Amino acid sequence: MASHAPPHVPSDKRFVIFFDFDETIVDETSDDLVVQTVPGRHLPDWLKDTYQPGRYNEYMQRVLGYLAEQGVTESDMRAVMEKIPATPGMLTLFQFLRTRPQTDFEVVLLSDANTFFIESWLRRTGARGLFHRVISNPATFNKDGRLVLRPFHSHDCPRCPVNMCKQAVVRDYITRRTQERGRPYQRVFYVGDGANDFCPALALGPRDVAFARRDFPMHRLIIDTHESTPGAFKAVTVPWTSADEVVQRLRKHVTE
Repeated sequence: MASHAPPHVPSDKRFVIFFDFDETIVDETSDDLVVQTVPGRHLPDWLKDTYQPGRYNEYMQRVLGYLAEQGVTESDMRAVMEKIPATPGMLTLFQFLRTRPQTDFEVVLLSDANTFFIESWLRRTGARGLFHRVISNPATFNKDGRLVLRPFHSHDCPRCPVNMCKQAVVRDYITRRTQERGRPYQRVFYVGDGANDFCPALALGPRDVAFARRDFPMHRLIIDTHESTPGAFKAVTVPWTSADEVVQRLRKHVTE
C-alpha cells in the first residue's frame, strides 16, 4: 500500500525566488549571441528591418528560420549557448541556494528567451537541478533541423511584449502554488535586469524583494516610479552589481 506524504513535506518552501536569464543569470543576451553562428556573424539588414516593437518573439522566429537556411545546426547553437559567461557572483548565488535546507527556496527561471537556449546553458553548468520550473517561450527542433520558436502565451498588458507578460506569469504561478501548498510563501524574491522585469516586480508586496541589476532598465524604472508615483512600487529594492550582494541579503532573510 502506497504511503501518504505528511502534510508538511520538504517541498513546502518558505520562499520563492524568480530569476530572469539574459543579463541576469548570464552576462550576455542569448538571442544576440546566436547570431554569431551565421556566416559573417551578422544578420542582413533586410531581416533586421522586419523587427517591430513589442513583437520581438516573431522577429526571432524569422531569425531562427534564416539560421536554418544558412546551415546552422543544433550543435552550433548549443556550443554558443554553453560558452556564455555567468554574471559576476551568480554561480556563488546558485551554490548558496543549493546548500540551503530543503524548506527554504523554491527557485524558478522566468525568461523571454527560449527553452532551448536556457536548458543548453543550465545543463552545461550543472545548474538545471536547482530550478523547480523553467518558464520561457517553447523552442524545439523540427524534422528539418530548424529551431521552431513559439510565443509563451497571449495577454492584455500594455507594458509587455505580446508573447509574454512576466507579471501575469508570476501572479498565476504564485496563485496556483499557494493553492497546491495550502499556504502562501513568506516572501517572494525577484532577480532581474530588464524593462520586462519591472512589470512583475510591480506585483510584489512590501515584504518582498526586487533584486534589480544596478543601472540596468529595471533599476532605472523602479527609481523613476518612486519619483513620479510614490507608493506605486511596494517591494524593497536591492540593486546589485554582483550576485554576491543578493546572497548577503538572502542570508538575512533565512535567519529571520
